[in-house]
Amino acid sequence: MSALFEPLTLRDLRIPNRVWMSPMCQYSAPETGPDTGVAGDWHFAHQAARAVGGAGLIFTEATAVSPEGRISPADLGLWNDRQQHALARITGFLHEHDSVPGIQLAHAGRKASTDRPWRGGRAIAPGDPYGWQPVAPSPRAFHDGDPVPAELTREQIHRITGDFAAAARRALDAGFQVIEIHGAHGYLLHEFASPHTNRRTDEYGGSFENRTRFALEVVDAVRAVWPAELPLCYRVSATDWLSENPEDDREGWTADDTVRLAKELLAHGVDLLDVSSGGIAPGARITTGPGYQVPFAARVKAETDLLVGAVGEITEPRQAEEIITAGHADAVLLGRELLRDPYWPNRAARDLGAAPSWPDQYHRAV
Repeated sequence: MSALFEPLTLRDLRIPNRVWMSPMCQYSAPETGPDTGVAGDWHFAHQAARAVGGAGLIFTEATAVSPEGRISPADLGLWNDRQQHALARITGFLHEHDSVPGIQLAHAGRKASTDRPWRGGRAIAPGDPYGWQPVAPSPRAFHDGDPVPAELTREQIHRITGDFAAAARRALDAGFQVIEIHGAHGYLLHEFASPHTNRRTDEYGGSFENRTRFALEVVDAVRAVWPAELPLCYRVSATDWLSENPEDDREGWTADDTVRLAKELLAHGVDLLDVSSGGIAPGARITTGPGYQVPFAARVKAETDLLVGAVGEITEPRQAEEIITAGHADAVLLGRELLRDPYWPNRAARDLGAAPSWPDQYHRAV
């Protein structure tokens, strides 16, 4: 039996295998009007294909908890009934094909109000018909020349915490069984955690405890409305790739910080840490290569009791199998490789001697 295709139980939820789809923005929702942020046929086809292909858990793209929390005007949202109902159509199909539906709830912070990548990904100014005012822990723009984000007040921080909880309630009603809180890649919760972006002097800035306060408040708020029998995950950037580079004098979040945060997250009801990296600072020197982020996940797994997911240039079945059998992670999350090959999990199952999960309609071909 392949370890990659053994089930994983999180709380009372049985996930059929350890090959999961990472959240990947599609930038394909309506940008204006009553259907702003609503999932459409593209989102259905994108996720349905990966369920047919055998992914055990499928995460939606980063789904904004409020309009200003979107990365781009074309991102998904979960702040109204239209958005909830459209996502329920997708979760229904995933359930029918034995894939667990998961949703990543997010707020883009200072990296909000940007155009689609294939249009250049430029910052959209607040005065533009498609733009809005980004917010952040401190008034520091991501790129020189980008609109300066507004510094959040305590009241606004508390309101965003409530937005995460409200979106979690909607996610449950839409049929999702796993929530992942997005605390990585330079978006809002990561911006609060990293000293590179957080220059506050109140209870949300300064010390490690203060900089991670917002993240833990969001986790508590979501956990309070999310059923005790269902799992909660958290995505983290294990490092900002600043302190590791002696030529870069910018202060950043480190792997030591991630281990420390993981212990706190576990105590607050998080079940699995999805370990990525980077995204907080332009120009950071990142050392990439096959499985380049796996050591960060392995360290969290070795030094804490929290389950972990590994990501980052995982492309081959035996590479993924080794990550699990070596005890580096409890699951692997594939991104670009599942864009290239929606049927990667079933192909990997065949290569590793496990049973693929092809639907009846495809059996005569496989």
